[in-house]
Amino acid sequence: MYTYSEFDAAFVAERNRQFRQQVERRIDGSLTEDEFKPLRLMNGLYLQLHAYMLRVAIPYGTLNSAQMRQLAYIAERWDKGYGHFTTRQNIQYNWPKLSDVPDMLDALAEVQMHAIQTSGNTIRNVTADHFAGAAADEIADPRPVAELLRQWSTDHPEFQFLPRKFKIAVTGSPNDRAVTAAHDLAIRIVERDGEIGYAVLIGGGLGRTPMIGKIVNDFVPQADLLPYVEAVVSVWNLLGRRDNKYKARIKITVHEHGLDEIRALVEERFKETKAAFNGADLALYDAIKAQFAAPSFTKRPISAFERAYDTDPVFRAWADTNLAEHQAEGYAIAQISIKAHGQTPGDATAEQMRIMADIAAEFGHDELRISHEQNVILPHVHKADLPEIHARLKSHGLATANIGKISDIIACPGMDYCALATARSIPVAQQIATRFDELKIENDIGDLKIKISGCINACGHHHVGHIGILGLDRAGVETYQITLGGDHTQNAALGERTGPGFGYDEIVPAIERLIDAYMEEREDASETFLQTYRRVGMAPFKAALYDRDPARVAAE
Repeated sequence: MYTYSEFDAAFVAERNRQFRQQVERRIDGSLTEDEFKPLRLMNGLYLQLHAYMLRVAIPYGTLNSAQMRQLAYIAERWDKGYGHFTTRQNIQYNWPKLSDVPDMLDALAEVQMHAIQTSGNTIRNVTADHFAGAAADEIADPRPVAELLRQWSTDHPEFQFLPRKFKIAVTGSPNDRAVTAAHDLAIRIVERDGEIGYAVLIGGGLGRTPMIGKIVNDFVPQADLLPYVEAVVSVWNLLGRRDNKYKARIKITVHEHGLDEIRALVEERFKETKAAFNGADLALYDAIKAQFAAPSFTKRPISAFERAYDTDPVFRAWADTNLAEHQAEGYAIAQISIKAHGQTPGDATAEQMRIMADIAAEFGHDELRISHEQNVILPHVHKADLPEIHARLKSHGLATANIGKISDIIACPGMDYCALATARSIPVAQQIATRFDELKIENDIGDLKIKISGCINACGHHHVGHIGILGLDRAGVETYQITLGGDHTQNAALGERTGPGFGYDEIVPAIERLIDAYMEEREDASETFLQTYRRVGMAPFKAALYDRDPARVAAE
């Protein structure tokens, strides 16, 4: 993991000192809320529906046990005993008092964390594959690139007042687990003729105008990456519209000007940025990369794992669902679901955070990850330790075997917290998970991604869900639109709307009808929902939703 330098620590301390003074001026009335707003947003502080909300950066989703314990302490000391992990690999505290926020930021700084640029029209928290540095299918670890981008973008003088927020994701695997195509800019590590380079995508994004990112350059050499990224952001900073915030994102700029024109402008600007960097970024990258050396893996018998797998059906179910293949022999990637049936997706109590921190310190090379799917990852665990890890997780309600299943739902906070939301998300997610747990068919359904957003801003990624649910306000009534066929992977696709929306009391039965239709239409149990949808199309699902004849729907 990257360790802050003296410069990093001094920079964060000075930012916190400045913000403490700004908070004091807001409290004593020297600053109005309008004057305070841009200052608080630069430090991750929002004014939500009921209270302030502090959004804390977890760069590329990586934490150590001390950091996780500090997040638990902050939750208990200044909030209501829990935090909410988000699709941007951040954690949010929903109930802080304004007067306490400076102390919270100082507590974060004690463990090399902060809330800088988690909001505002800047380059936001850089995200990455949550299996980075561990995945068996990885070309190269993307975290050094993500850390390079974090340092470059933090307080960048040219990019503090962009047309709109700007989000970057990085992946080192051909199997995309970082939703790269839904980002303003994405970097995919590729290999060509034995040389490592980067495919750069731009213009992705969800929200009210969802678009899939386009490849602006299919191979940027390693030495050119940072000046090339700066060229992209610089071009958009000049071209991006500031007259209409709904048309300010880079996806609209690419759409209006065309990819070819943007590419030509970027290449022209790149000539200037490459000369300006003069190789300083390469030395920095090498220094950063050295801090991401793999842990010292051990070779031990895995007989305890094999015995538990053969004799304990509960452990076997968890292992089959929640473990992923590791690049080191004898190791696995363990995914901890914080979505027990009926619980709030993404919420973790202080006690749960401490349990996960303890396990990481004892068994996981002191490392944890937060996934964009709002779960927690132990990236490096030896299979010999997995029975003990599972037992500890189970005793604290953290061993739900549902990763990738119908109850592993992404959901934004919705109208329970967010001032922008137009409908509830959390209760819908809870009810869907509970219903299919009652039916005991979750494993039979197999892999299925449901994603729920409480408004058009799509923080719940509903556009790229196999089943997407969007909550809207229709004349004062919560209405939920359904989309089908979305995909967040390397085969990224936007879901197709089924038709009229459903009321709050109708949405769970509607999802149940969709699942019944899938079970009827699939060729066998190995064909996933998404595969079935791509094979048969919308008609049978639309017919099931709206009680219509499938043949007539198909003919329309």
